[in-house]
Amino acid sequence: MKHTLLHKFIICYTIVAISMFAILNTYGIDRIQHSLIEGKKDILYEEAGIISSEYMNNYYQDKLSITTLTTQLRTIDTFLNTRVWIVQKDGTVILDTRNANIVNQNFNINYWDSDFLESTFSQSDSFKEIFKEKMLSVIYPVNMNYELKGYIVLHTSIDAIKNDCIYYTDMINICFLIFLIVMFAVFAYIYYVTVRPVHVITASIKELADGNFDYKIPITSHDEYHVLANSITYLSNRIKNLDDYQRKFVANISHDFRSPLTSIKGYAEAMKDGTIPPELHAKYLGIIQFETERLSKLTSELLELNRFENNGIFLEISSFDINKIIKRTAESFEGSCLKKNINLNLIFSEKELFVDADMGKIQQVLYNLIDNAIKFSHNDSIIKISTEEQNGKVFVSVKDYGIGIPKDSLKKVFDRFYKTDVSRGKDKKGTGLGLSITKEIITAHNENINLISTEGVGSEFIFTLAKSEGKNKF
Repeated sequence: MKHTLLHKFIICYTIVAISMFAILNTYGIDRIQHSLIEGKKDILYEEAGIISSEYMNNYYQDKLSITTLTTQLRTIDTFLNTRVWIVQKDGTVILDTRNANIVNQNFNINYWDSDFLESTFSQSDSFKEIFKEKMLSVIYPVNMNYELKGYIVLHTSIDAIKNDCIYYTDMINICFLIFLIVMFAVFAYIYYVTVRPVHVITASIKELADGNFDYKIPITSHDEYHVLANSITYLSNRIKNLDDYQRKFVANISHDFRSPLTSIKGYAEAMKDGTIPPELHAKYLGIIQFETERLSKLTSELLELNRFENNGIFLEISSFDINKIIKRTAESFEGSCLKKNINLNLIFSEKELFVDADMGKIQQVLYNLIDNAIKFSHNDSIIKISTEEQNGKVFVSVKDYGIGIPKDSLKKVFDRFYKTDVSRGKDKKGTGLGLSITKEIITAHNENINLISTEGVGSEFIFTLAKSEGKNKF
């Protein structure tokens, strides 16, 4: 059976309500009754003391008649709803405020209490043969000049005390009922602000699972649920972008593989069926070789990126002179620069500038950036490559004065297979993965790479490296 949060709330509420009601009407009633009896005893003890000091001393000194004493004590009886006896020390009743027939009856005081001569005490069963109902009796000794003269016995009904207890219990139950109503409202509010958002978020996740990535989660509160909803929305956007990226990835890779394969297949079939004469075979075999090398490069770069994603980039950190590596890399482009009459200007702030990085990976980064700069530079132009140290960081810049990059493409140049419309016409051999690999390598070093570009003016790539403290030259 499925137990929802609502069921759990209801079960919890019911258990708390029943438990508290049972405790109040069992243990609570017992404690209230006990407290009322003890309180009544205290009142009767105090009143007996007042009677003893104000009336009985005068009575035993013959200053107060039995008739006057009876009248005074009946007033107290009416006020306290308490029956008053005056008993001599031998147990003979000489005054009863309610029934004159009790007067002159004798009670065996030896059964009252073993310490009755020394202190007050109470009993509830010593006079059961007289009273039809259970009574609480307080017995108070009257002493004059250290001599026991008699007793003041006050009787009050236990049933009256129980009625008071029932009254108080009813009042408590009414308050408890109000408390339950308030608690129900609190539980309803808690359910509304906690369980309802869970249902809303669950429904939203189902929408996202069905591919509705534009679904907006209707959470308006500013609490943890709002944070969770924003996180899910963020995740939804990332999945949507990933889905879009995946479609573009498949489309781009299909295009980049299909074009050279179509060329290779077409030229191979043409040479086989004689459409291309034997004297032109060398030319078209060169084209087939070019397209094959392009496919090989694309496959290698895809495998490299896949390895980066699956296993991360393994870095062999060493301390080396970045200026020396730039010179060595720039020398490898001498032939490309001669074809377009491009000058590489190397500008170093220091003769030697050591960094801590993976020398092979950084050389790959430099190769990709310089290769890009040459591809998109005009003939008879220059490319500036510079290094500078600031605040413990080494800044490496590769700047060209070529065609530049459109503003709307600046944020996409590091995406896989991305090529601007201009670059697609300029770069026939590129795969669109070079800058993506460059970004991965720099990020693996916990460094940054940025692009500054203006269409028709040129582009500048700047990346940072950690400056080396030592000089273990490579």
